[in-house]
Amino acid sequence: MADPVSPAFILVRPQMGENIGAAARAMWNFGLDRMRVVGPRDGWPNPDAGPAAAGADPVLDGAQVFDSVGDALADCTLTFATAFRPRDLVKPVLAPRAMAGAIRAGGARAGILFGPERSGLTTDDLKAVQTLVTIPADPAFDSLNLAQAAAIMTYEAWRQRGYA
Repeated sequence: MADPVSPAFILVRPQMGENIGAAARAMWNFGLDRMRVVGPRDGWPNPDAGPAAAGADPVLDGAQVFDSVGDALADCTLTFATAFRPRDLVKPVLAPRAMAGAIRAGGARAGILFGPERSGLTTDDLKAVQTLVTIPADPAFDSLNLAQAAAIMTYEAWRQRGYA
């Protein structure tokens, strides 16, 4: 089902199986199936992921587990991380649509990091990637759930393949 240029979605230290399943569902809705999981809090496989995936079992079944962010990104030549704010890092910052376009234009294996639900990615996690991706939201309440962020990113990747 996946496009050869589809990115790997790398869930870093996810805390809830339901969010892993919902992210898998979003990925499958838009033709993506490369899920990687780094240090899941409750181990892997997580029984709570299946019901939330609602039929996206191929994504969960094919998910790869890694011990570190570096290992999960090792085969990726384009690397991105979702970040609420860029912090003090000097890195390019893109919106999701621009990120999807860069992946499509680059024609290379890409990886996108998504952080844990409670705290997001650490500065060390962000240092491991080339580009940060920020999803514009209302500053009065700009906290997105892991699955919501995954859905936005998968939709933009789908759009870049000419489906919308």
